[in-house]
Amino acid sequence: MSSEGTAPAEPQTRLVLVTGPSGAGRTTAIAALEDLGYEVIDNLPFSLVPRLLEAPLPRPMALGIDVRNRDFSAAALIELIDRLTRAPGLRLEVLYMDASPETLIRRFSETRRRHPLSPDAQPLTGIAQEIDLLVPIRMRADVLIDTSAMSPHEARAEVARWFDMGQISRLAVSVHSFSYKRGTPRGLDMMFDCRFLTNPHWVAALRPLTGLDPAVAEHVATDPRYGEFLSKVCELLLFQLPAHVEEGKAHLAVGFGCTGGQHRSVAVAEAVAKALAQAGWQVSKRHRELERRAQAQPATQEANDA
Repeated sequence: MSSEGTAPAEPQTRLVLVTGPSGAGRTTAIAALEDLGYEVIDNLPFSLVPRLLEAPLPRPMALGIDVRNRDFSAAALIELIDRLTRAPGLRLEVLYMDASPETLIRRFSETRRRHPLSPDAQPLTGIAQEIDLLVPIRMRADVLIDTSAMSPHEARAEVARWFDMGQISRLAVSVHSFSYKRGTPRGLDMMFDCRFLTNPHWVAALRPLTGLDPAVAEHVATDPRYGEFLSKVCELLLFQLPAHVEEGKAHLAVGFGCTGGQHRSVAVAEAVAKALAQAGWQVSKRHRELERRAQAQPATQEANDA
């Protein structure tokens, strides 16, 4: 007779979808995953992916997907991600290889490659189109690696840090900041509201800064409720994380929101990420509104220069 209690978790095979703008290091990531022992298939048409996965995978697999895919569209890729997330026996992770527009322009210039979206025009045109096209995919990424300041060797090492199968039992934690005015990010497992903390927006000298600035972080920390709030959040997360590992969970997304997503949520997310990393957990950070602002600046500068 079987004992009562929770049934053991179904064994899952790791499946990594690798995407990102051309020139950001997707090919480097694919090569790194292959070296780590993943079965790699690049640019497989979306329509063939479900057929590929009809049979159980013999080992972890990585699929490379970019705008060169025959039937590529952001909507189709999101639909595929949702479908694979629900598939039994799969542990899906979306790896987004990213780089700043300036870095992508420089890389295309150095290699004299043609951009797949603008083969007969300047790479800048294709780069701008591709970044805009991939925005919803970027928001769905489980792991985002910005290679702007990385060499190919450093990018490979960063991919290995996240996806080395020797670490497959570890839990990857992503800490997000966001603005409630723009809606909550999809895919969060836990969410905390930081709007009760003192708001640096009302301090003229701090308003143009962000929660990444020490002056803003110090101002938020002056709220008498900040210390206890941070301590209790970290205590809760450190209590739950080992249990998620035991359940076989590969990724946990934790969100911190405030009104504008510029100050309080960023400062708290940074503090929590630091505490979790110091405790030995694998942590990445995503500041949604800061990323959006950074993406808008090149376009604004380009319009001003026109």
